[in-house]
Amino acid sequence: MAEHPIQDMMGTTIDKIRQMVDSGIIIGDPIKADEATTIIPVSRVTFGFAAGGSDVGASASKQMFGGGSGAGVSVTPVAFLVVSGGNVRTVQLVDKASTLDNAIAALPELIQKLMAGFKEGKEAKKAAEAEPKAE
Repeated sequence: MAEHPIQDMMGTTIDKIRQMVDSGIIIGDPIKADEATTIIPVSRVTFGFAAGGSDVGASASKQMFGGGSGAGVSVTPVAFLVVSGGNVRTVQLVDKASTLDNAIAALPELIQKLMAGFKEGKEAKKAAEAEPKAE
């Protein structure tokens, strides 16, 4: 059975959305501010997609089809991650209005805690290895 015209229309629209929205838009390219500081932009991307059509029935020798599709994309900068001297901090551009914003704001603190935990674990392991074993 031949492909329906709406399948081609939807496929083309989805391909165009993929071209517009990729991970490079959400987490931007790192920007070197100086030797020790890197700034990483973070954006919120929202998009909508719609498609529809109608078959008009067979007439003479071909089927008539009417349809359309469309999409909209919104990219909003929400924060910057500032990496400097081994520390990460968030600079919010908007008020913490959603769960995503709260998660982005908490990310640097979580990274700092994880790094501190790994460092403490390594130090404890080295100290345990350095102690003489009682026999």
